[in-house]
Amino acid sequence: MKKVLAGTAGAALLIAGVVVGIPVRTEARDYGQTGQAFPVIEPDLLATIETRLKRAEASGELARTNEMFAKRAEAKVRRPTPVAGITPARRAREWDFDPSVRVEQDIRDQKGNLIAAAGQSINPLDFVKIRQDLVFIDGDDDEQIAWATARYTDLNAKIIFVSGSPIEAMTNRKRRFYFDQEGKLTSKFGIEHTPAVVRQAGRVMRVSEQVLKTGRAG
Repeated sequence: MKKVLAGTAGAALLIAGVVVGIPVRTEARDYGQTGQAFPVIEPDLLATIETRLKRAEASGELARTNEMFAKRAEAKVRRPTPVAGITPARRAREWDFDPSVRVEQDIRDQKGNLIAAAGQSINPLDFVKIRQDLVFIDGDDDEQIAWATARYTDLNAKIIFVSGSPIEAMTNRKRRFYFDQEGKLTSKFGIEHTPAVVRQAGRVMRVSEQVLKTGRAG
């Protein structure tokens, strides 16, 4: 009877030890190797790249690739991707573009003074004056180029291509031209046809698409 009680007490002590966190002595056993083990082999990425570059350089492939990229970059600069969806104007249009923006959070100066409160509408034309018109034309249309250069100088306008080569035009005409990269400006002003002129009119920018009297834009 005493042995039974002792066994019962020992079992109870073991359970209590597990529950309350009393350390219980256990034995670790080595069960041996159950499968074949292999060492982790990871190639050096930088060494691999360096080896491939040296191989490409030795074969002349690297020089050919660099030359190809250089020619592509030069071609892209000389003739950027045309702005999609812009066509010659066939009827005159005019509208106003309000450049005002709404402030999302308070703007303060270095001393903490409030410049603009969140939710306030700010019109940049209240602080700056746009002295040059923006003239958008098709740089592949000789009539539009002639029309723009006859009416505007570098001082009173920026002539902006939506297609064509501004570099080639600058070389031929000895004056400055720009390009509407990715159509960001024409998209902002809502321009769909050329020639188009954007000029400041008080607190708005007045946009007009104009029809040439002759040629395909007429």
